[in-house]
Amino acid sequence: MSNDYETETITTVREKLSAWFLTGLGQSLVHTEREHIDQVLPGLFGYHILQVGSLAGLDYLSSTRISHKITLLIDAREYGTSDCIYCSCESLPVASECIDVVVLPHLLEFASSPHQVLREVERILIGEGHVVIIGFNPWSLWGLWRVLLRWWDTAPWCGRFLGVPRIKDWLSLLDFEIVGTERLFYRPPLHNQKVMDKLMFMEKLGRFCWHYLGGVYVIVAKKRVIPLTPVRMQWSARRRMIASGVAEPSARKVMKTDG
Repeated sequence: MSNDYETETITTVREKLSAWFLTGLGQSLVHTEREHIDQVLPGLFGYHILQVGSLAGLDYLSSTRISHKITLLIDAREYGTSDCIYCSCESLPVASECIDVVVLPHLLEFASSPHQVLREVERILIGEGHVVIIGFNPWSLWGLWRVLLRWWDTAPWCGRFLGVPRIKDWLSLLDFEIVGTERLFYRPPLHNQKVMDKLMFMEKLGRFCWHYLGGVYVIVAKKRVIPLTPVRMQWSARRRMIASGVAEPSARKVMKTDG
């Protein structure tokens, strides 16, 4: 019973979130995010790229050079432009160690168990594979709007905004290496487009003056591969071999001298 209620709640939230992304403010945010993602994905290579979640049919994979694109849909109301599969984000229907790049657009802050989502991502990624995480920044004007106006029952404010340090800690525990972190969209979340246009100067100013206060962040991390044989043991073996090799010629020289 509780699982059915939880699934229904997540579905309702994602329905509201999809509707919000179709508003003027939502589309403006998506445009900013895609501009940055279009610079990130061309530098990530492989055979298979996966996007988990497609709010309002948003496709973040258009700029990738990877030919095989897959979209996993979390809710039946979502729709995607590439090969699509419906699933739970906490249990991905993908074989282990077969995906090269995973993109998570605003998924963790609306998932019932965000850490489990990252565990699944670690499971399906190949060694040296990458994950790209897009999320709302709680330490920004967007986070301040959420707290002061108490829009906790409306999207996107109903999500649990997760800070960059927490995401990085989770990734570190899963043996990921942080490749890069970028914060975007420094204007306040206003629906008045004329006012937003006048505040465009805040985008350039924010990158230099308050870099950490961007409304959203993009984290790129790489799955590290731990070698089976520690390097220290290899060096110890080599030192023993060298030592034994040196000892024998020295003994021979002593024997010749005595003779």
